[in-house]
Amino acid sequence: MVRLRGGVAAAAVLFAVSGCVEQTPGSVGQEGPQQTAAGGAALAAVDSLTVKGRAPKTGFERDRFGTAWADTDSNRCDTRDDILKRDLEDVKFSDGKCKVSSGTLDPDPYTGKEVTFARGRSQVDIDHLVALSDAWQKGAQKWDASKRIALANDPLNLLAVDAGRNRSKGDGDTATWLPPNKGYRCTYVAAQVAVKKKYGLWVTGAEKDAMKRVLTGCPGQKLPSGGNPTRAPERFHAG
Repeated sequence: MVRLRGGVAAAAVLFAVSGCVEQTPGSVGQEGPQQTAAGGAALAAVDSLTVKGRAPKTGFERDRFGTAWADTDSNRCDTRDDILKRDLEDVKFSDGKCKVSSGTLDPDPYTGKEVTFARGRSQVDIDHLVALSDAWQKGAQKWDASKRIALANDPLNLLAVDAGRNRSKGDGDTATWLPPNKGYRCTYVAAQVAVKKKYGLWVTGAEKDAMKRVLTGCPGQKLPSGGNPTRAPERFHAG
């Protein structure tokens, strides 16, 4: 798959509870990682997350999370193609059933608009819902390489999205960035909670408060589950 830009005023607008709409399973283009079995209420799960201050970003490099899009599930397709196949419609391949050459994101979860994917000139990115830099500052700097590689390639943490919105997100957390598509915010925040709970990442106080503000507007929102194991196979290495 991924991002902060914008000030306090912009953040306040993003957190309007009235814009939070609970998603139902099976909504085309709106579920992403949530297509797996639900694991309870997302709002309740927020209180299980550890609250700490953000650690320094010192030492963060993308290669500390391994080679991009490693085939950690050993299905002979890289992770990026796996997510494109999962999230796009009208998928076409350039070689068998692995390398995605084109497709349509309909709708893009972050904007609600249709976005076309064409390899080499794509308007679609694969987003790390919990950005790798954010993870680094909230616990991942203490992990071994196997766990970092697993996080970077876990389908639970990955979503095909509009490239422009992905890049505007940077390494933002819930306190600093939410999708412009208000109808997707509950699903988005629930996925971040699920990833942080699964991997034992902490949240800041502001981040926890923002998560609760969003999810209070959709108390029935389920916590997504599933994805890959939290350790990558031993053959994978990171810088």
